[in-house]
Amino acid sequence: MIWGNRSLLMEFVFLAYPSQPEFCVLSFLGVSLVYTLIITGNVLIIVAIQTEARLHTPMYYFLGSLSAVEICYTAVVVPHILANILQSEKTITLLGCAIQMIFFIGLGSADCFLLATMAYDRYVAICHPLQYPLTMTLTLCVRLVVASVGIGLFLSTQLVAFIFSLPFCRARSIQHFFCDIPPVMPLVCASSHIHEQSVLVAATLAIAMPFFFIATSYVFIVAAVLKIHSTAGRHRAFSTCSSHLSVVLLQYGCCAFVYLRPSSSYYPKQDQFISLVYTLGTPLLNPLIYTLRNSEMKGTLGKILTRNCLSHNNQGSLQPSGKSLIPAQANLHATAISPGQC
Repeated sequence: MIWGNRSLLMEFVFLAYPSQPEFCVLSFLGVSLVYTLIITGNVLIIVAIQTEARLHTPMYYFLGSLSAVEICYTAVVVPHILANILQSEKTITLLGCAIQMIFFIGLGSADCFLLATMAYDRYVAICHPLQYPLTMTLTLCVRLVVASVGIGLFLSTQLVAFIFSLPFCRARSIQHFFCDIPPVMPLVCASSHIHEQSVLVAATLAIAMPFFFIATSYVFIVAAVLKIHSTAGRHRAFSTCSSHLSVVLLQYGCCAFVYLRPSSSYYPKQDQFISLVYTLGTPLLNPLIYTLRNSEMKGTLGKILTRNCLSHNNQGSLQPSGKSLIPAQANLHATAISPGQC
């Protein structure tokens, strides 16, 4: 049966959350810890790129933009997940579900487009190094980032508007933690073929096409690197791409599994796990991959953390002691701050 007079305040109920109190507490603590690490890691990357002059290059500008998008991407669903874990009624309104889907799918698509722009940046740097400073200007970088986010949000808005224009059945239960396309589509009372094709087209534009562009870029990159006679030169060229490739395989692997398949192969329990991987796992691993495999980023983060630690110790040593200023100043000249105190 179909609702004739749907209200924007109609509510969906999420069924994927644990019902036992002890599991709820463990889930809340686990998700909170991972979310804190995601925010901390991505914010550190942004701060490192902003503060270190040698990182003011297109490659790191795209990396900082990717971190900013992933902070927003997780903020769309993770706080809502945490709130639902603690609440007895785990619901969301029809309008809230639509808005959540728009930003979740849009920013996820922006991630895919940004990874494609990073592949293009590596292609120009390795295959056309002499033209790189003239091609990858700041203006072009800004336009590519804005285009990635804009196209992602445009595609998601069109897709979500189409889905929520369809009639929903009386069943209001979503077998998931948040509003996403695969768990919401079974609630639609309409021809499955039409909306399946629309989802497939949107997923192809947002996932398959950027991945094809990335794969093509790396064909040219590998061909150019193999022409380098120096082993050290080949190693340097491949090392600048290895982190990006790792993130690409992780991001596109999960997204392709969830969205580039027919709805008949949708299994709620399996998809719930996969969704947690690309919602929490990928944003958590991306900063680790880019920092642990990048010596410049590791060095910059080390300097930032050391500087903050020494600054904290300096402030502690300058606390007023209630004595005269002359002995205090003499003591400051005579006392050395040990870095081991950090």
